[in-house]
Amino acid sequence: MAKRYLQLADGRVFAGEAFGAPGETAGELVFSTGMVGYMEALSDPRYHGQILMQTYPLIGNYGVIPADMVSDGLHPRAYVVRELCGEPSNYRSEGALNDLLRAQGVIGISGVDTRALTVILRECGTMPARITDEIPAETDTAWAASVPAVSLAEVAPAEAHTYVPEGERKCRAALIDCGCGTALARAAAELGAEVTAYPPTVTAGEILAAGPDLLLISGGPGDPRDPAAAPVAAALRELLGKIPAFGVGLGHQLMALAMGAEICRLKVGHRGANQPVKCLADGKIAITAQNHSYAVDAATLPEGATCTHINVNDGSCAGIAYPALHARSIQYDPTAAELDGVISAAKEAAIHAL
Repeated sequence: MAKRYLQLADGRVFAGEAFGAPGETAGELVFSTGMVGYMEALSDPRYHGQILMQTYPLIGNYGVIPADMVSDGLHPRAYVVRELCGEPSNYRSEGALNDLLRAQGVIGISGVDTRALTVILRECGTMPARITDEIPAETDTAWAASVPAVSLAEVAPAEAHTYVPEGERKCRAALIDCGCGTALARAAAELGAEVTAYPPTVTAGEILAAGPDLLLISGGPGDPRDPAAAPVAAALRELLGKIPAFGVGLGHQLMALAMGAEICRLKVGHRGANQPVKCLADGKIAITAQNHSYAVDAATLPEGATCTHINVNDGSCAGIAYPALHARSIQYDPTAAELDGVISAAKEAAIHAL
C-alpha cells in the first residue's frame, strides 16, 4: 500500500498506509472506544465531517454488513485504524471495508499508532488533524485554523416524513430530527408509535397544530449553540409543558439550552458503546452508547430541573428530568425498554386527556 500521513494541529506527524478513497482531508480527530460496531460508527451522522479513529486495534474483520448501518451512507471525512483486515470472514459480509470506503469517498489510513494518538487526545483534548499523501512539515500547521465546524444542517432532513407504527398504534409522536432522527423514529414506530419526523426548522405552531401525544427530539452532530440549531431551541421554549417530551443526545442538550442551562465542551467527548452511566435515584449503572462532544452544565440547570444521571467516567450530566413540564432527556442512546416506557406514558396521558 502507498504511504499516507496523519498530522495533528500541534504539528506531530504519524506515518501509515493509504486505504479507502484517494485524496487529502482535514477535520476534528475523535476516537471511539467500541470493540465492535464499525459499520454503525461509520454510518452514524454524529460523526459527520470528523476524522474517526478506532481505539480497538483490528477493524474490518467481519466485513461490510449493510444491514448494520444506521443511515444510508458514511459520514466521517476520514477513518483511522491500527490494522485493517483485508480478508473478512463472516456469513453476513457483503464485501471488504476498504472497497466500501473507496466507493463512498472516505479516506482511510491504517498502520498508525492509535494507542499513542488516543493518549495525546486524552492529555491535550480533541484537536484538528489532516490526512495527506505528502510528508508534511511539522512546522506547517496553518491549515488547522481553517478546519470547518460541523453543523446539524448538513445532515438534517429538509422535509417531514411519517413512520407507520407496527401493530396497534399506541400514540402519535412528533419528532424534531436534528440529524439522527431516522433511527429513533424507526425504533419508536416498532414500539407502536406513529411518528412524524420534522426538520429542525419546524415551528412550535406547526407541531401544536398536528396535535401529537408525545414530542421527541433526536440526537445529531455538532454544537447545540450552532445557529442552525437555534430554531429547535426556540420551538422547545414554546412546546415544553404543552406536550410530554423526551430528548436524546443533542436533543437533551437543546432542551436544557431552551430552559436556560449552559453547555460546556468536553475535553475528548464520549464516543462508543461502552460508556457507563449512573442513575442517581437508585445507584444502578448502565453501559450505554454515546457520541457527543458537548454536555449540559448541571450547575446551571433552572429551578424545577434535576440531573437524574451522570457519566461515571467524568461526572458530567447524562440525564435531566423536568417534572412540572412532563419532560425528560438523556445524553445516551435509549434502550428499547426506556423508549417503550416513554411511549406508554404518552399513551396513558392521551387517554386521561380525553
